[in-house]
Amino acid sequence: MRRADTDDEPVSLAIAPDKVCFAIAKARQFDVKDAPAFSDPGSNPTDDDEIAILEDRPDDPVVAELTGFIDALNEDEQVDLVALTWLGRGDFGREDWESARTDAAAAHNSRTAAYLLGIPLLGDYLEEALNVLGYSCEDYES
Repeated sequence: MRRADTDDEPVSLAIAPDKVCFAIAKARQFDVKDAPAFSDPGSNPTDDDEIAILEDRPDDPVVAELTGFIDALNEDEQVDLVALTWLGRGDFGREDWESARTDAAAAHNSRTAAYLLGIPLLGDYLEEALNVLGYSCEDYES
């Protein structure tokens, strides 16, 4: 992701941009999942050409990792993650960042991870929001 061509300074976030970049990567892994092709979960993965790795299953390790990551964030970080999602989705603009945070704080509850994982294209929305606010995941790659 490239930083937006803007003279504006990056907006201050309660969540570290590298954490958002991690969430983007995991959300994209989750977004590529598909409905299970086989109804027999007891079959041999080798015989099934290892397609289960791309299937959306209840015991999916990507879901567990992303849910655990979001649940481990403090409340302000979770609020920012939701506000970033809304910003990237187009519900708010850069100039409305504080309003997005206020609305996300008002809506905050213990189901943040489930809410975010239920949003298709979550990774794209988060990436777009970072870009709008003056950040780039390229700055945090090792």
